[in-house]
Order: sequence, then structure tokens, then C-alpha cells
Amino acid sequence: VQLVESGGGLVQAGGSLRLSCVASGSTFSFSINYMAWYRQAPGKQRELVAAITGGGGRTNYADSVKGRFTISRDPAKNTMYLQMNSVKTEDTAVYYCNMAGKYWGQGTQVTVSS
Repeated sequence: VQLVESGGGLVQAGGSLRLSCVASGSTFSFSINYMAWYRQAPGKQRELVAAITGGGGRTNYADSVKGRFTISRDPAKNTMYLQMNSVKTEDTAVYYCNMAGKYWGQGTQVTVSS
């Protein structure tokens, strides 16, 4: 399985950004596996941002992003998304895509300026 993130960049506080994670190599796994977004800020441990079940029916979020971020998935495109609204400077981090708690993408940098 290969996971490739995109959509990161520089955004002003209060703005929006949408991250994408495209899965390849084992498309069957995409539709049934738990997937998640993690992030790691400089000097900090990697933390869970949001997760979504295989069927997409259940989601959960870190308290710090609840009400601002939305995780979703499109099985037809083997793609998972993270819609980030009302971003804050503390959202600055490298964001990683994860599948089934086992496979990781290379990460995409998100920088929020004040």
C-alpha cells in the first residue's frame, strides 16, 4: 500500500485548506480499512487529528480540531480528505495519512501564519 498526501501549504490564520490522501497498491484495502490523519509539530510527538471507519460511518476528532476540521473518504477515488477550516497557528505541523494503523504517507507540511 502506498499513501500520498497533498494539499499542504501556507495559509493565514482563519483560513481554510483541504488535504488529500490517495491510496494505491491495494485498492481493496481502502474500502474496508480504518484511516486517519495525524500531525507532528516541531519538537512534539505525533498526534491523532481525525479518524474514519472503513464504511465512513463513524468519525472521531481530537478535541483541538472539533468543529473546525472534517474528515471524509471517497472510495471511488481511493482518497481520504481533511477539510481544515478556521485554522490556527497551532495547527502548523506535518500532516500524515495513515491506513489501518500500519501504513503511512510521507507527510505534507501545513504552515499557518498569524
